[in-house]
Parts: sequence; C-alpha cells; structure tokens
Amino acid sequence: MSDFIRSWIRNDRQERLYTKASVIAEEARSHVIKTDQNAEFSNETLKVMKLEKYPSLSLPVQFGGESLSLYEFLLLQEKIAEGDGAAALSIGWHLGIMMELSDEKSWKKHHFERLAKEVAENQAVVNRAATEPATGSPTRGGIPETTAVRQEDTYIVNGRKTFTSMADHLDYYIVSAYVEDLDDIGWFLIDRHQPGIRVEKTWDTLGMRGTESDDLVLDHVELSTDDLVEVKTKGRPSPKGWLLHIPACYLGIALAARNDAVKFAKSFQPNSLDTTISEVGHIQDKIGEMEWKLMQAHSFMYSTARRWDEEPEQRENMGPELAAVKLAVTNTAAEVVDLAMRIAGGRGLSKDQPFEKYYRDVRAGLHNPPMDDAVIRMLAGKALQA
Repeated sequence: MSDFIRSWIRNDRQERLYTKASVIAEEARSHVIKTDQNAEFSNETLKVMKLEKYPSLSLPVQFGGESLSLYEFLLLQEKIAEGDGAAALSIGWHLGIMMELSDEKSWKKHHFERLAKEVAENQAVVNRAATEPATGSPTRGGIPETTAVRQEDTYIVNGRKTFTSMADHLDYYIVSAYVEDLDDIGWFLIDRHQPGIRVEKTWDTLGMRGTESDDLVLDHVELSTDDLVEVKTKGRPSPKGWLLHIPACYLGIALAARNDAVKFAKSFQPNSLDTTISEVGHIQDKIGEMEWKLMQAHSFMYSTARRWDEEPEQRENMGPELAAVKLAVTNTAAEVVDLAMRIAGGRGLSKDQPFEKYYRDVRAGLHNPPMDDAVIRMLAGKALQA
C-alpha cells in the first residue's frame, strides 16, 4: 500500500523527524476508542509527545528547538493525524503558536524567552484561548467579553473561553481580553496553576471529541502587568502559514480512512461473490477516486508550504493561497472519507469499524478557520480587483 506522506519526505532530517511523529501516531491510535468515548485527551499520548520532545520542535535552534519549517510541520502533523486526528489538531495549535511567535517576533524579547525556556526545558504546552460563547470564532472580529481591569500594578481578569483544546492538559494559556485602560484587545500569558483558573467539562461534540476542548473559566484572576504579552495591532493581519496544520490534520484523517477502506475491500468477501469486493468495478472506481483526490490535495498543500519556506519575501501576498489550501484540502478530506464509508457500506456505521469516527472527525474541519464562505469571498475580491 502506498504511503502518501512518506513520498513527500525529501532528506534524512525529515526522515528523522517523521519517525518521531510515527511513534506519536501509534501511541495516539492505541487510545482513540477511550478518548472518543470520554471526550478526553490522552495523558499517555501527551507523555510520548514530551518524551519525543515534540512540543519544542518549532522553536528556533538557539532556543532549544529544531527550527521546524512549515513543510516539515505539515508532514509531522499529517502523520500524527493518521493515528488520531484529535491528537494532531490539539498539539498542532501549540507548535503553530510557537512558530508564529518565533517568526513574527510580536512579543517583547523577555516575554518570548520566558515561554521558550519552559517549552525547551520542560516541554511545556500552550494554547490560545480566544473563542467565547457570545463572540463565536475570533476570526469573525468579535470583541471579547472577557475583561481585564487594571488595579495599580495588576490586572484582574474575568471571563469564559470555549473550544480550549487540551484545556486540562496545558501548562500555559494565552488568553484574549478587552483591556479597559487601553481600550483594546490584549493577550495574557497565564500559568495553569494561577488562582482563579478552572476548567469546566463542557466538551460534548459529534466529532474531534479527543481534543477535550472544554471551557476555560477565569474568575478574578490576578495577573502582573508583565503578563500582558501582546496587544492587538491595527491594520491587516499578516498571513499565517502555520494554520495549514488544520488541513494537514484533516488530510491525515482522510488518509487513514483510505487505508482502512482499501484493507476492507481486499479482505471482505460476501457469500454472493467468488472474490473480495476489491474486484468489483464500482468499488475500484471509488478507490481510484480517493487516490486522485488525495494526490491533488497533497500536491496543493505541500507545494504551497514549500513556497512559504523558500520564498519568504512572498509571504505577505500568500493569504488567499493559504486560505484556498484550507478550503480545498478540508473539503477533499471530507469527500475521501465519504467514499471510504461507501466502500464499507452499512458496516461502516458500526462502532466496531473505524469509519464512523473518521466521518465524524473530518466534519470538524469545515468549522475551523478560515471558513469556506470567507475564503470564497476573499478569492472573489482578489479576482475582481485584478
């Protein structure tokens, strides 16, 4: 059986990094039944991630990392998602954030070095907490209802954040809030042990249950003014290549579904046939359709990642291209999983088979940013302005 991901490995370094992701993928795969049932992130998988020093890979070499390129990041994330999409998406936020902070240098030096030291030495894991019940996705521009009120040299933060992936397993949170004295949106770096922080178990979704994206509640959390690490800048935001970890994740889920569908077709023989269903014409058609869809998606995603890495001077102009990759790849991933389900037939709906989980998980990609409607409008605007 062909290995779509391995075919994109280009050198010994990528092979070494890919081996780390393969170890994590196998560990994550061994826990998917439990994590899906209980809507929890696996402690065992996180331990393996830290043993492999995965959280520090996207840090610059001088800060104890591997200076992971975007291309490499996607290779590793897709491989982990082949084992479990929820595990990949969850840790992908952390690696992407560290990549963003390293590249964009949007924090003061001492703020970044403080967090980087924790990640490099202790494999600390961090995520942004931005989404709220009233505002929905922060990409839509809503003002946080979480507030930060200054009292001399401290800020008192109150609010609730939803969709906080790995909420109970994170070492630090980067929390958005409306900062009253600045009349602006700010971001605070908060240690998980800070008094007033708690996680409420609210995650009960159809798919991606293993991300354990519970609510983060901040109840009169007292922070130093130095914990305010970022203030929202005006103007158009820079394109963020690291967000391609989202389509990479869903492509990994689709690849796992394809692999299992092919195995199923080669092993299942109903008593009405003299061969396995792999010899049936319409089954072969579906397998062939999965193949070309996966080829297209991989080519588009990885060629875009290479351009991001090799042409940094073009990054400011790559926003529409990055968004198009997300739209194309996540929708293709859903189509591939649907084909896998059709190959498995009614058996694919059974909890004894992996297909129904792939089907539920891959749907979540349509709701990760950027949303399809926003991407289509962006591309239309670009064409009309040309």
